[in-house]
Amino acid sequence: MASFRPLSAVEQLTEHLRMELSDGTWSSTMPGGDRLAKALGVRRSTVEGALQQLEQDGWLMNQGRRRRRLIKLPESSKHTSLRVAMLLFEPSDTGLEVIGQTRYLLEQAGHVLVDVSKTLCEMRMDVARVAQLVEQTKADAWVIAAGSKEVLEWFAQRREPAFAMFGRRQRVDIASVGPDTTPTIREVVRRLVELGHQRVVMFSRRERRLPEPAQFERAFLEELEACGCLTGAYNLPDWEGTKDGFQAALKSLFHLTPPTALIIHEAPHFIAALQFLARKGIRIPHDVSLICTDPDQSFSWCEPEMAHISWDVGKAARRVVRWARNVNRGKPDKRQTNIRAEFIEGGTVGPVKR
Repeated sequence: MASFRPLSAVEQLTEHLRMELSDGTWSSTMPGGDRLAKALGVRRSTVEGALQQLEQDGWLMNQGRRRRRLIKLPESSKHTSLRVAMLLFEPSDTGLEVIGQTRYLLEQAGHVLVDVSKTLCEMRMDVARVAQLVEQTKADAWVIAAGSKEVLEWFAQRREPAFAMFGRRQRVDIASVGPDTTPTIREVVRRLVELGHQRVVMFSRRERRLPEPAQFERAFLEELEACGCLTGAYNLPDWEGTKDGFQAALKSLFHLTPPTALIIHEAPHFIAALQFLARKGIRIPHDVSLICTDPDQSFSWCEPEMAHISWDVGKAARRVVRWARNVNRGKPDKRQTNIRAEFIEGGTVGPVKR
């Protein structure tokens, strides 16, 4: 029997950092030792030993004291590139931070991004139209953002590898990533009820409501009921997924029985709701509390901060790059990754006005 030699902490960390470098986690320079030690929960001396080993192996270049090490991957670590097509939900998704980071890291990892002429929204989630688009697009792999269950099931059955970012990915045999917001929305509902809210409304896309509510929306309704609130179509209203449809739904909602709290599923809709309420003279949070279920870079610039559900968008982008690396190496990867989320109460949540 061959002798067994356990890896030291430095050797284990070296291999971990080597994998992160191959995945494109960092593009041009390496973070400092203190930052890495804090992020990884290890000693600074262990980090320094791993960085020095990566220098000796030709993965990093030391630029001197108090300067970050340059990343210089050896040719042996590079692989042939994939042609990756990103199928977005709607055209405005190109401005989302998570999409921008994903595209950047895929390109940094050496892959080629393929232009896709249509979005899922423009094709109305029609599987036949999606199939036609896929046949017309020369790509080795697909990344689908916010796909319906039917669309994701179709991709899961194909030979070309596919990856689901968010969407109705539960119980579909496809590699995926998304925030684990189900426990968080339950926390949000409990907090609102604690503040006296009974009329709580969530605006969610039709694809997430039909043919039955998705896991996140089901948790929202279940927690309302658990807190003693009656639930129905009022809490999860039907609306057309356009600007006019959204504005009409808001107008109707505040005409007779206005909600005391609004939960908005996407940052652009959140901003549109803010503008609508301001135009009507409805004060936040004095007249209505407002919460977004997605993070947005602009929220942190507000004082006080907008109430929202926060999660690490960078972790989602890096998961896509790891999947692309596995695909490129012929390694099967159907893992579904959930990212921890937390509720940031912010300044747009308050007690019900008496």
